[in-house]
Amino acid sequence: MTPRHFLTLLDLSKTELQELVTRAQQLKTMWRNGESYIPLKNRVLAMIFEKSSTRTRVSFEVAMTHFGGSAIFLSSNDTQLGRGEPVEDTAKVVSRMVDCVMIRTFSHEKVEKFAQNSQVPVINALTDMYHPCQIIADIQTFVEQRGSIQGKKVAWVGDGNNMCHTYIHAAQQFDFQLAVASPPGYEPNENLLSSAKKYVTVSKDPAQAVKDADLVCTDVWASMGQEGEQAKRKRIFQPFQINSKLMALAKSDALFMHCLPAHRGEEVTAEIIDGAQSVVWEEAENRLHSQKALLEFLLVKDRLEQFTP
Repeated sequence: MTPRHFLTLLDLSKTELQELVTRAQQLKTMWRNGESYIPLKNRVLAMIFEKSSTRTRVSFEVAMTHFGGSAIFLSSNDTQLGRGEPVEDTAKVVSRMVDCVMIRTFSHEKVEKFAQNSQVPVINALTDMYHPCQIIADIQTFVEQRGSIQGKKVAWVGDGNNMCHTYIHAAQQFDFQLAVASPPGYEPNENLLSSAKKYVTVSKDPAQAVKDADLVCTDVWASMGQEGEQAKRKRIFQPFQINSKLMALAKSDALFMHCLPAHRGEEVTAEIIDGAQSVVWEEAENRLHSQKALLEFLLVKDRLEQFTP
């Protein structure tokens, strides 16, 4: 049987995504109540990291431990991928030994090739194009704080990067309006925008994007691999900083999110990220719970029966 993969938000139906968010909340409650639940006993997750991470590694590894399974950390130095072995060959070998593979890498094409040759589910834990695991945690956080995100306005301010691309998918799948503000030349992918015209608007004006928003999101101005552009990007993106003046244009109860790590004084000021409207720490914790829900969805037989109201 062909395994289900999670490479973008479009790999799951709208109903499945809603169920995933609901299940993440249930699993969070169970964990906080000290309930033991080990549906993945003796199951193994391979974690392939070509891009380093704090939240991704800790959340997936802890999720597997809580579920009674285990996780294997593999960096480029630990596998033949780092020495030129074809992705297809690595996928065929690794997927015969583990129950699921999580990959955090640069090229989205690499994750797609791995999935095409894998016998087990493959999870995209970040590529240069998409970051779906983060957005599930973001949606969970919003729902916990404000209720359904359907029909709300979400502002994305900054680089039209992998997070922005995934928010475009999220707008389609969760039915909200996304207002993107990016500097000229740093807008999100045109093909993605053309397929989501009903849900997404793009401008060069942060104030326009943030006005009356229910949620304001941003990310670092230079992502991993763009360090050489840091100085240039800092000059270009300065007008796109999330500060108290800009945040005041959003709704009075608007939330602020950032996938972290953050650079205070650059894409966001300290008073915003450490202020009352910020839910970045809840957002970070929810990576654990949403990824538990995802692992359960992909690996547990008759999984949908476990999503009790």
